[in-house]
Amino acid sequence: MSTADEVLAVRYGTRATRKSEVYLHFDAYGEPDADIDMDYFFWVVRVDGDTTLVDTGFNEASGGRRKRTMLCPPREALARLGVDPGTVTTVVLTHGHYDHIGNLGIFPAAEFVMARREYAFWTGPMGGKVLFAHSAETGDVAALRTAYEGGRVRFVDGRATLPGGIELVEVGGHTPGQLIVLVGDVVVASDALHYYEELDEDRPFTHVADLPAMYGAFERLRGLGGTHRLIAGHDPDVMRRFPVVEDGLAARITLDGR
Repeated sequence: MSTADEVLAVRYGTRATRKSEVYLHFDAYGEPDADIDMDYFFWVVRVDGDTTLVDTGFNEASGGRRKRTMLCPPREALARLGVDPGTVTTVVLTHGHYDHIGNLGIFPAAEFVMARREYAFWTGPMGGKVLFAHSAETGDVAALRTAYEGGRVRFVDGRATLPGGIELVEVGGHTPGQLIVLVGDVVVASDALHYYEELDEDRPFTHVADLPAMYGAFERLRGLGGTHRLIAGHDPDVMRRFPVVEDGLAARITLDGR
């Protein structure tokens, strides 16, 4: 296991899709449709000898129902990276979609950290509306609620800093309480930025809770991009922009100045 301060973007799943399915009102751009791949990641952050997880990926049941290709189940991926889920004490949940909170049960000792408004949304009546609920799993939300009732959920209101200088910033947009994660000179954008093209072309993703907030998150990420390296949440280009380790399992981003 590496002892360097680093972020690992762990590619555990994938699927083939079309641009018209991933960009909001794609027909408005006057471009021909095209094939596009979507990768699924969670992130391992190692700072000062401690390991923090960012999101947990989808599980085999939910991924299978949605016809996603599971490349390596998250528990197995963590084992390959030398991480025992039973010893992880902090898991950041950037938002409540099925592919980000699908494996809470494999972290029995963890505190889950997420935006207060995100938790309230998914455990409240609006999260059950069809156009939102299709991006979530009732079992995952129930597991999140159980963790909260057990005193294992810590809320973020706008901004918070975790040990090791890991900074969480609530940007909203994609979901009401979407978080991004800043550590060193790296930004784990998660689904505030599915594809780098979203910033390049000012092109929102198809699933959005608050469109002005999504555009606002783009602006924030553009500002950070001058001093930080951005890790997009679903772009296969992540595996080309950064060195690949563990036989293609993950992209490794070593933190500068640490």
